[in-house]
Amino acid sequence: MATKVVKSRGKGKRVAVLIDYKKTLTPVSAHKPLLVSLKKRTARNSMGRITTRSRANPFHRRKYRLVDFSRKDKMDISARIESVEYDPNRTAFIMLALYKDGERRYHIAPDGIKVGDTIVCSQSALVKPGNRTFLKNLLPGTEVFEVELTPGSGAKFARSAGSRVIVSGFDEKYCFLKMPSKEMRKVSKECLATIGRPSNIDLKNVKLAKAGRARWKGLRPKVRASVMNPVDHPYGGGEGRTQRGTKRPKTKWGKVTGGRRTRRTKRSSSKLIVKRRSKK
Repeated sequence: MATKVVKSRGKGKRVAVLIDYKKTLTPVSAHKPLLVSLKKRTARNSMGRITTRSRANPFHRRKYRLVDFSRKDKMDISARIESVEYDPNRTAFIMLALYKDGERRYHIAPDGIKVGDTIVCSQSALVKPGNRTFLKNLLPGTEVFEVELTPGSGAKFARSAGSRVIVSGFDEKYCFLKMPSKEMRKVSKECLATIGRPSNIDLKNVKLAKAGRARWKGLRPKVRASVMNPVDHPYGGGEGRTQRGTKRPKTKWGKVTGGRRTRRTKRSSSKLIVKRRSKK
């Protein structure tokens, strides 16, 4: 387990369950040539107006790490892992790889990777965490992540902590994949995928325990709709605890939600979906 239970009896720590970074991460600074400054404009459009509620700029300053999601230009060039680092912009950890040609790149770190391990993107790559290869070279039942949607497009599926895609089978042109949402989808066998699953799989067990720790991450408080006034939300109003007042769930702006299909019917990739994800 990469989590730790805080033993302090303080009000903000006695129920906290946090990630034990010392067991996983390498105590080094980020590689400066792969850092980019971002303009703080969280949840706001070009006019500065809030477009997404309950989001704010994180209290801690952070820079974006340039992560390579393709590796197609590094075919058959092996790399050695120099460090496993924390990335404030994503849930999974990242690893700094030193290629034999002298170039360094960041990649999503698979679960179980260690400093000194070697990885490669190749047609004949071994089936071990961190290696990247074409889907046609994998056996059914293999767990992969960073899967391409179309050949050469770069990783699109399963990039967050603990997510995974399972190779289910093949036909003449396509590979059948079981997505994290239990959806079955066809993808070209010429697409690249990384073997394993993203690191930091214990993130789902984390308990922040106090509102301040959420504010550090850029999460603002959420107000329940039932305690608002009628002018602010369809659920608002009434004396004390009252019923919702509308037959179907609605958003703040009165639009029906919670069961209404939102996916575009004429989407080009819809024909590649074999089985839709289950409704909750």
